[in-house]
Amino acid sequence: MNKYLLVFLSILTLGLLNSCADQLGVRVIKLGHAQVVNHPVHEAMLFMGKKIEEKSGGKIKVKVYPNQQLGSERELVELLQVGSLAMTKVSAAALEGFAPMMQVYGMPYLFRDDAHQKKVLNGPIGKQLLLDGEEFWLRGLCYYDAGKRSFYTKDKPVNTPADLAGLKVRVMESPTASNMVKAMGSSPTPVSYGELYTALQQGIVDAAENNAPSLYTSKHYEVCKYYSLDEHTSIPDVVIMSTKVWNQLTPEEQKWIQEAADESAEYESVLWAKSDAESMAGLEAAGVTILRPDKEPFRKAVEGVYEDLKVAQPEIYAVVQAIREVQ
Repeated sequence: MNKYLLVFLSILTLGLLNSCADQLGVRVIKLGHAQVVNHPVHEAMLFMGKKIEEKSGGKIKVKVYPNQQLGSERELVELLQVGSLAMTKVSAAALEGFAPMMQVYGMPYLFRDDAHQKKVLNGPIGKQLLLDGEEFWLRGLCYYDAGKRSFYTKDKPVNTPADLAGLKVRVMESPTASNMVKAMGSSPTPVSYGELYTALQQGIVDAAENNAPSLYTSKHYEVCKYYSLDEHTSIPDVVIMSTKVWNQLTPEEQKWIQEAADESAEYESVLWAKSDAESMAGLEAAGVTILRPDKEPFRKAVEGVYEDLKVAQPEIYAVVQAIREVQ
């Protein structure tokens, strides 16, 4: 209860600050996210806020609250839905429970390569998926690069899917991620990102999966000494805005925010590439064993995830097929 009380008091305080700001003729956009301050996503959001302020001539300011100050990813999305928070960044996987079509991005080995992913995200499919959450009061503004997700483990290396058998693997609150991990013989265990370090330490989970910058900046490598680059998913992050806030903006204000978001996405891509290289070097320096297994056995292990989707959700499977056909 203390955690929820703190979040409520934070939002109440923010609301009071926002009211004062409105009286001065300045609109304050509140943006909360779950990443630490040395993560490229946080830097990109600060950049976006600066651009919004510049484009609006100081009429709009963005206040960024990192590191789960206002709640977990799921809680932040819920705050957007009621209009208590204006913006956040979440993994597309975390949006599955709110905008079901987003689950296509969580499908394992969906993209052939980086060029294919970029073409999809910047093309008509990607743009339509950004707007598919509007009926749930969530408007996607842009995608951020979130690299490729791979498994990291505490006690043993992972060279094949068989090495994952019996392990408790932390996953996001994503049915697609859970199904993928089950297909590889593991037990999916949803844990909040902010609680994962402790969960690994205490043995609540044996492993997790994420990109190199998140593994490095979170210091999970202090507990997990094996990083297996199977690169099973390449799930983008999504910058989203509450439609309750978006619809209160003038067309000109909407234009400023959308332009700033697009520019921040380009900036974040540059930051990400740099951070990814530095994180891999940092992990090796910290004594983490980096493994590069053959990906084909992992691909075969998850083929059933696609077959299940085809039967259970043919409309989403159709989007998967459309993505695969993009050349």
